[in-house]
Amino acid sequence: MKKRFSWLRSLIAFGCVGLVISFVVPLLDRIIQIYQLVATSSPILGGFVVLLVIGLLAGLFFIIWRYLRLFQAEPSPSRPLPEAPTDKIEAAQDSLAALEKQVEQIQDEVMRRSLAEQTEQLKKNFIRPELRVVVFGVGSAGKTSLVNSLLNLSLSDAKSRGEVGATMGTTRLGRVYVPVRFANLEVPVQITDCPGILEASALGSDREQEARQIATEADLILFVVDDDIRRSEYDVLQALTNIGKRTILVFNKIDRLTKSDREIIHTSLRSRVLGMIAPEDVVAISASPATITIESGEVIQPPPKLQDLLTRMLDILSYEGDELVADNVLLRSQDLTSATREVLSQQQQMEAEKVVEKFQWLVVGVVFATPLPVVDMLATAAINAQMVVEIGKVYGCEINIDRGKELANSLTRTLVSLGIVKGVVQIVSTVISVTVVGLVLKATIQSVTAAYLTRIAGKSFIEYFSRDRDWGDGGIAEVVQRQFQLNRRDEFLKMFVQDAVNRVMVLVNQQR
Repeated sequence: MKKRFSWLRSLIAFGCVGLVISFVVPLLDRIIQIYQLVATSSPILGGFVVLLVIGLLAGLFFIIWRYLRLFQAEPSPSRPLPEAPTDKIEAAQDSLAALEKQVEQIQDEVMRRSLAEQTEQLKKNFIRPELRVVVFGVGSAGKTSLVNSLLNLSLSDAKSRGEVGATMGTTRLGRVYVPVRFANLEVPVQITDCPGILEASALGSDREQEARQIATEADLILFVVDDDIRRSEYDVLQALTNIGKRTILVFNKIDRLTKSDREIIHTSLRSRVLGMIAPEDVVAISASPATITIESGEVIQPPPKLQDLLTRMLDILSYEGDELVADNVLLRSQDLTSATREVLSQQQQMEAEKVVEKFQWLVVGVVFATPLPVVDMLATAAINAQMVVEIGKVYGCEINIDRGKELANSLTRTLVSLGIVKGVVQIVSTVISVTVVGLVLKATIQSVTAAYLTRIAGKSFIEYFSRDRDWGDGGIAEVVQRQFQLNRRDEFLKMFVQDAVNRVMVLVNQQR
């Protein structure tokens, strides 16, 4: 840890050295005088006396040094730094282990069971027998033709082509194919033909959402375009790569372009996606070349030109397959972790609010039984310190009662300095019915005010602990002011005061 005020320590050190020198020089002079005095009668005795004096002084300095060491703090043992995962697989496994522990903390049984099932499903992804490749892009880019060519399916098979619609592209629903094997790849590959994206109508929007969801669960994405990439396509591609999805940009239908046009577009694609996708992952293909009519009149169907894509795809799946699966699991576990944290946050919020409610009504009875000056209500009541301790415990922060008192007193001083205490007294006095008179009126105002201030304090501490013991950029004053404004709405205030007064009246009746 970086040392602070090193200049001050240096100044103190120089001062100490100066004091030592100012003490040592006269001491040496006095020792010389003693020696000269004794040596006139016996030089040996003089030397013995000097050694004795030096020994006594050395013993004195040693005792002082040992004494001062008693007040030095014991060096705290260094904590071993947690080892970062060495690879993506280990990182994904650690993420799932942490997720399981978080899910166990959820109290709602239905929610806990649902999240536990999703977590278990993610764990199974590590041992699933296939890699998942998703073919993604606009409906007219030739996705289905590419899938059929990869699977070596016949284009005359209507089931494999999907139904052709006038404006909706070629594939109405995402289709998952039976896993197939490729040469030189140990595990089978499951190919999914996604619904088309960027299509008109509400149905097109629904299909795009479905396509994006399928793509986020892929190990490898083949993003198909048939021309230079449009801005709308670029935005979708960027969103997928930003979440870490391994992607190959497939430039399809090159057979319909001249060689020069093909090279211009291919170069442009590599340039535009540079930084998102490596140049070698921008591959030109022809999934379903146009037919050729020869001089004899015979119509020939050229074979697909997929070798570059197939080679690159199999290289990625061969060398990065395990990491792609881990990436997929890690991404989905992070999403699930965020959902779990949100549930836990809501759960903690509810538990902390129950603590505040308990203490705000408990303080009504305490203050009514032993009235105090309003300004001192929070500062002198140990009950608020205990509230701080219990709220901290809800958020996993173990603090002792002394620290709770410090926090409570600090917040009280803020309430006073902002004028909130006096403001609350005026608000409560105005809202309370004028039929409560005499000493009971004063005690009631004090009790209700104390409960209201306790509520503001409790809500402020909920915000403090939920931020991992941080008041935020605006500090404690901004948090307190915000909670005061949130809890002074007319309808809530009237209900709160009425509830508090009813509790006071119960105490009054019990005293009679």
